[in-house]
Amino acid sequence: MSDFFKHESSYVDEGVTIGKGTKIWHFCHIQKGAILGENCSLGQNVNVANNVKIGNNVRIQNNVSVYEGVELEDNVFCGPSCVFTNVLTPRAHFPVHGVYAKTLIKEGASLGANSTIVCGHTIGKSALIAAGAVVTADVPDYALMAGVPARRIGWVCECGKKLDNTLECSCGRKYKEEAGKLSIYY
Repeated sequence: MSDFFKHESSYVDEGVTIGKGTKIWHFCHIQKGAILGENCSLGQNVNVANNVKIGNNVRIQNNVSVYEGVELEDNVFCGPSCVFTNVLTPRAHFPVHGVYAKTLIKEGASLGANSTIVCGHTIGKSALIAAGAVVTADVPDYALMAGVPARRIGWVCECGKKLDNTLECSCGRKYKEEAGKLSIYY
């Protein structure tokens, strides 16, 4: 008996590490060398490619492929059908043979439904990417990003609420902005 749940329609290759309490739902494929932390939830039709690292308490909704070169830290949320890439200039007749651009999604970040994360970038801690946004550059911690290409349209609290000009959240957290970056100072 394992410490995680895997639906009978899903495949887990040899050489995969899956943490306690993780749930893998219908039609998923977890490929060789992948590491999934504890208490994760993978919705229907999720593919986790070779050697991908996923932290604890990560939620990946339906129809998401997490390609090699992508890392998700703890408490990341990937909305339905969000897209990751791992090659900037793909060509079928010039394959890259395992040389993938690195993409890092930091702790607590949320990626909205149908958002696209172009490879080679970092999405900051607790950042919120709006549904349908296309991220083409690094995203600062706590940034609220929307549009094509995605632009910062505000700041969000660690709890997910949009911050007003006071940079104080109703949850009690307080922030300060310096040089285009936000930091928490309770």
